[in-house]
Amino acid sequence: MEYNSNMNDRLRIETLAVHAGERRPGPEGSVVFPIFQGTVFEVAPGTPYGEIPYNRLSTAPSQRYLHDKLRALEGAEAAVATASGMAAVTTALLAMLKKGDHLLLGDCLYGGTHSFVTKFADDLGWTYTFVDPQRPETWAAALMPTTRMFLVESITNPLVRVGKLREVAAFAKKSNVLSIIDNTFASPINFRPLSIGFDLVFHSATKYLNGHSDVVAGCVMGSEALIATVRRALAHYGAALDPHAGFLLARGIKTMALRVKAQNQGALELATFLEGHPAVAMVSYPGLRRHPDHDYAKGLFSGFGGMLSIELKGGIDAAERMLASLVLPAVAPSLGGVESLVTRPSTTSHSGMSPEDRARQGISDGLVRISCGIENAQDLIDDFRQALEKGT
Repeated sequence: MEYNSNMNDRLRIETLAVHAGERRPGPEGSVVFPIFQGTVFEVAPGTPYGEIPYNRLSTAPSQRYLHDKLRALEGAEAAVATASGMAAVTTALLAMLKKGDHLLLGDCLYGGTHSFVTKFADDLGWTYTFVDPQRPETWAAALMPTTRMFLVESITNPLVRVGKLREVAAFAKKSNVLSIIDNTFASPINFRPLSIGFDLVFHSATKYLNGHSDVVAGCVMGSEALIATVRRALAHYGAALDPHAGFLLARGIKTMALRVKAQNQGALELATFLEGHPAVAMVSYPGLRRHPDHDYAKGLFSGFGGMLSIELKGGIDAAERMLASLVLPAVAPSLGGVESLVTRPSTTSHSGMSPEDRARQGISDGLVRISCGIENAQDLIDDFRQALEKGT
């Protein structure tokens, strides 16, 4: 049986990250739930096909254990893990939309999400409209009789803005439209979108949920009915998560609260330093009082996350010199791990977008995205200080 499943509503997120989904007693008395690497399990007579324990169906023991942990993190009825964050978003879209449907999209999205929609929507028979998540007064004009979904990010990648998320959920419900949100940047430690009315939430679990830069995974959480639909689609697309990767993800989740809180604090201290540096033209971090979304985010999130973006006064050349001079952060495209990472999104996460689309979103070639790890904040500040001095 699931450990303390009836207590999930009363347990705080730090405790849920450790204990949710655990079995007591575990198999053979184990405290750490083992990896069920097998693909074949005995089936009781009369078991419906969708409940047969099988990895491709996301119903094997290791997967059920992980799903229980994931659903508790977001306060969801159900969850399903996927082979990547892109598998999470694409499966959710493919499961919920059909030919002729229209979807609304926040106008600043992860490059992979943006590229999937813009490159494949026509072939799938979908239409779409990008809207500004900051301007609720413009959304009604974008609605069509065929609108079925409104997709946004909790904190946008890579500009680190926070849209009017409460209003998105309310607008979607009023319009009989499914609301779906990418909560990767915020993580369930800082924000739980289902609690304010979103229908589905998904993550690239590669990032904060795992937190150690050694697993590629994704997940989708929501109601039993919606997740059943996503799981059926996932079984046909063959993008279920491998049991060993799921074991590593569950292990990473147990320390997520400690990691994310450290990353929140480190990012705030680094952003504050960079905001005052004469070589820095712009810092985007919602924890800063000057950030345009600070007051809204403060009323929504319990922390502002570990992500920030900056532009230097010397443009792309200064950015490249700074990246080459940094010692602690690796120049790499991912995020959310225990080590700090830096990248220029125009060459990595958003390189699949056309220059024109990047320009419309405000993603300059000189924009630098920073993922703060759990290093001492002063050590990061000292490293950025010396790198900025060499870069100017």
